[in-house]
Amino acid sequence: MRRALAIVGVLVFLLSLSSCLVGPNYKRPSVAAPPSYRGATPDVAGSESAASLGDEKWWNVFQDEELQKLVRTGLTQNFDVRIAATKIMQAYEQVRITRANGLPSVSAGPGFTGVRSPSIPGIFPGYSYLADSLTASVSWNVDFWGRYRRATEAARANLLQADWNRRAVIATFVENLATAYFQLRALDSELDIAKQTLASRQQSLQLTETLERGGATSMVDVRQAQQLVEEAAEVIPDDERQIAQTEDEISILIGENPHNIPRGRKLEDQPLPQTVPPGIPSQLLERRPDIQEAEQQLVAANADIGVARAQLFPQISLTGQAGLESIGLGNLFVGTNRVWSFTSSLTQPIFEGGSLRANVRLAESQKQQYVLTYQQTIQTAFREVSDSLVAYGKYRDYRVHQEALTTAAREAANLSEIRYRGGVTSYLEVLTNETTYFSAELNLAQARLNERLSLVQLYNALGGGWQQS
Repeated sequence: MRRALAIVGVLVFLLSLSSCLVGPNYKRPSVAAPPSYRGATPDVAGSESAASLGDEKWWNVFQDEELQKLVRTGLTQNFDVRIAATKIMQAYEQVRITRANGLPSVSAGPGFTGVRSPSIPGIFPGYSYLADSLTASVSWNVDFWGRYRRATEAARANLLQADWNRRAVIATFVENLATAYFQLRALDSELDIAKQTLASRQQSLQLTETLERGGATSMVDVRQAQQLVEEAAEVIPDDERQIAQTEDEISILIGENPHNIPRGRKLEDQPLPQTVPPGIPSQLLERRPDIQEAEQQLVAANADIGVARAQLFPQISLTGQAGLESIGLGNLFVGTNRVWSFTSSLTQPIFEGGSLRANVRLAESQKQQYVLTYQQTIQTAFREVSDSLVAYGKYRDYRVHQEALTTAAREAANLSEIRYRGGVTSYLEVLTNETTYFSAELNLAQARLNERLSLVQLYNALGGGWQQS
């Protein structure tokens, strides 16, 4: 009993000492966040409002019902999203494995030993026996310096990193799908414009041919009218090609084989916010998943320093074994057959060729690398927000001017057609104005697309898209 109490006292003492932790505790690096985003509108820049477009759920930003259905389908079927989810499960199991390394290891089981030794005449008599045993053993590497606890800290950080990586993958998926969907609707608009223009120009060609046959105009006018027809006709197959390929892209994004994609609202009917609140720049550190992912990578690297430093200190191991052992199974459970043993050891590294200290310096250098990566990620995020704010505002201005240009081009094309039919001008004027109007319509469709794509990019830059509840 006294020996047992002594052993228990030693274990309690070692447990009390195992609260030591070597290595630095994590502290977030300082970051110089700007007071406001460059490119924010004057009524928002410098504002103390914490409201941000990045806080909105994706279904509030993208209100097209068909697009929402596609996103929901993709969230369950997209392979990148599913792969990211499996990485979380892997990281979770790695936490359990790492944490278990710091706990005692217990094993138990029966044993059977058979021995037969022949006799040596006149010297040693022969013998044989069967021995049975039932033992349990416990081994424990005491985490005196916090090696396993620091390793567990790093594993938990890797788990959080995997979770933030999943959110980053979701945000990228939402951005890519919304981009592809808006591009598809823009191509639909261009195809409609081309088909309507082609039908109108074919009618104009027929009229010109009639006039030429009646001697009211020349074959030059007919050939110019044919140019206008072919100009519109050549756009159609290229648009149809891009539409089919974009539908294939969307199909793969939502985890399905290529198929036709249902449409919702027209491109010009997709709602756009009048103002985009960017929020406070310092809050971007908490909202953007790539920044959080980079920070958790830094947390893990910081904990790895403690793991490396703990290897410089003595390692304490405890091993105990207890059970029953007898000759013959019938006597196994007799109290006098109890056996036990206890071993403790302390091992201090003396010479490792400098590898242990080099390992510490390696861990410290890796941490410094991740500090710089973290700061770089933040700076890149600020730039992306600023670029997106500028793009959204300027693309809106460009679209407004393009709408005015298209209106003017349409009126000019109509007037030139009236003048030509009245014999006031040549068909060259019609050719020029029709070409200008057709280009203006296509450019307007592209301008509307660019405005919406800049909103998608701004939403992603502000850290939106991954929020699911």
